[in-house]
Amino acid sequence: MSKLEQIIAYNKNFINNKEYEEYVTTKIPKKKMVILSCMDTRLTELLPKAMNIKNGDAKIIKDAGATVIHPFGGVMRSILVAVYEFGAEDVFVVGHHGCGMSNLDTKSLVNKMIDSGIKEETLSTLEKAGINVERWLHGFESVEESIRESVKMIKEHPLFPKDIKVHGLIMSPETGEVEIIVNGDMK
Repeated sequence: MSKLEQIIAYNKNFINNKEYEEYVTTKIPKKKMVILSCMDTRLTELLPKAMNIKNGDAKIIKDAGATVIHPFGGVMRSILVAVYEFGAEDVFVVGHHGCGMSNLDTKSLVNKMIDSGIKEETLSTLEKAGINVERWLHGFESVEESIRESVKMIKEHPLFPKDIKVHGLIMSPETGEVEIIVNGDMK
């Protein structure tokens, strides 16, 4: 059975047994917060538990490295929608120790793309269009500095309201311990 078939079979039972009922909520986050978190699999359940977030409490955005790499990219768009449309009053950028985006070997990653069938001609075309794929894929050297940079990009965005707090946290993917990198409550 393929992964898709497994998901569909499970889903039919989930619906038939009305297991969804415990998750019914509204689209407005009860705790009026949006969390930008890394897509790391260790954080899927750990982060909400460690931060006392239940279904319906927060808008959660998952991204490689919990980074805002472009002021008009999808992550920033989602944050702005969470603030203006869904009433988020706090933004939390939550990175974690041991992040795979830290010191990512982008040359190796590009080679894996080529090995999987991406043509060097495609990479060359992108380069001519001003897109350096290795630079675009590059993560960061310091998780703490990356969190600070993402917080700064959010706070300084021309469309971001000045009264919304932006916090930067770093989490242990082993224990869930959270430490403050940027306290958005401090002026």
